Amino acid sequence: MSETPTIVLIHGAFADGGSWAPVTKILLDQGHTVLVPPVFNRSLTGDSAYIKSFVEQIDGPVILAGHSYGGAVITVAGVAENVVGLVYVSGYALDEGESLGALQGRFPDSELAANLVYAPYPIEGAEPGTDVSVKIDAFPAVFAGGLDPEIARVLAVSQRPLAAVAFSETAPAAAWKTKPSWGIVSANDHTINPDVERFGYTRAGARTVIELDAPHLVMQTKPAEVAKFITDAIADLG
Repeated sequence: MSETPTIVLIHGAFADGGSWAPVTKILLDQGHTVLVPPVFNRSLTGDSAYIKSFVEQIDGPVILAGHSYGGAVITVAGVAENVVGLVYVSGYALDEGESLGALQGRFPDSELAANLVYAPYPIEGAEPGTDVSVKIDAFPAVFAGGLDPEIARVLAVSQRPLAAVAFSETAPAAAWKTKPSWGIVSANDHTINPDVERFGYTRAGARTVIELDAPHLVMQTKPAEVAKFITDAIADLG
């Protein structure tokens, strides 16, 4: 590829752009152009539309990397014309017409399912919505395994919840049908059943799939490996 793509890193539920910080630093130090936009975690269609709009305002090609729920977001937002590839990191590679709940339902629940908290939030002019977050005391083991306990403790109380509607909304598109993809499986993931990741990547025809002995926040525990996987994907574009 004559022009090196801008790398856009998409965070998942219960986290924010800071979850990518170690990988972001490595890629910036290597001279790559990197952007880490917020995902509002309000709805799959709304979040994907925002990221698609964000990407379309970038001059030149873009490679999207999505972690966890961010994988579902890039699956839809990746239809943007200037997106040249999708990198899934412990993520959901949905099919068109499929929801997060439907994909997860194919496999046994992870530990996350039993450790969720539901709370109402106001929606102007409509019935209240429902926010979903992880129980604070369970967060370090379920979501932030492998991290320094003091860091995990801070992350547990600074979660970005995901609206419950995002679990049942179906993906209106699946960009992997027309764009190349790559995938990282976190073999010690307690948030997403690793088989969900494996199945999605295989179905998407991912060019390369690697398994890392890592927890869900693999970007925090193995940032060098994740950064290299992204840059290898760029090289694989030719």
